[in-house]
Amino acid sequence: MKLALFSDIHANLQALQACMDHARAQSATQLAFLGDLVGYGGSPTEVLDTVMQAVEQGAWAVRGNHDDVALHPPRHIQHQGEQGAQWTHDQLGRHHQDFLQHLPLLAPHGRILLVHASAHQPERWPYVENSVMAERSMAAASDLDPGIRYVFSGHVHQQALYYRTPTAKLMRFVPQPGVPIPVPSHRQWLGIVGACGQPRDGDLRAMYALYDDSAATLTFYRVPYDHAAAVQAVQRSGMPPEFAERLEQGR
Repeated sequence: MKLALFSDIHANLQALQACMDHARAQSATQLAFLGDLVGYGGSPTEVLDTVMQAVEQGAWAVRGNHDDVALHPPRHIQHQGEQGAQWTHDQLGRHHQDFLQHLPLLAPHGRILLVHASAHQPERWPYVENSVMAERSMAAASDLDPGIRYVFSGHVHQQALYYRTPTAKLMRFVPQPGVPIPVPSHRQWLGIVGACGQPRDGDLRAMYALYDDSAATLTFYRVPYDHAAAVQAVQRSGMPPEFAERLEQGR
């Protein structure tokens, strides 16, 4: 199996299509969507239609915090994020809402666990930004099933890999795009696949990762896409203009 992992799409159809096309070119055989399908971007229904079709064909998916707030936006809008959530909510059809509502927070698949944020208290959406938080997520995964060797998540909009050494020390590794990393199953691993639709490191290219279980490798990718079209979709949507500016700047 070659598992393509997409997270934090944020209603960016152009980035999603580019990453999916790239994954197919790498002979991906299974797709997984790690939450935050919507929010910030201008194409929520198109992205959801694409993901829903993929899930009908066997792809895996979990729910993210932006998916949650799009389902239940606050009654009183107090900031731009809530304004965006209300706009997104108003675009969604009943079938889109039903799809998001029924997505799980955790999705175990054999030795693999998919989660948007952390396997530790996933409903609270904690950020796995350091070894302490990675340890909590990996421990929670082991509590769920001792056979889980790979935890894949998003949420922090960066790419990173954590693993346990033979002395049980947790190490963080910053991957290089396109370079396969050996991830043998005798260790436990946590891969953060990065943001497909809203990178925040100043690099405008979309992110995703590809896990090859036969070769026991994980490869992180950066993929160019029609960035201008994605920005224009936000500008036409009526969303706060800061969302388009943020996408333009990759922040």
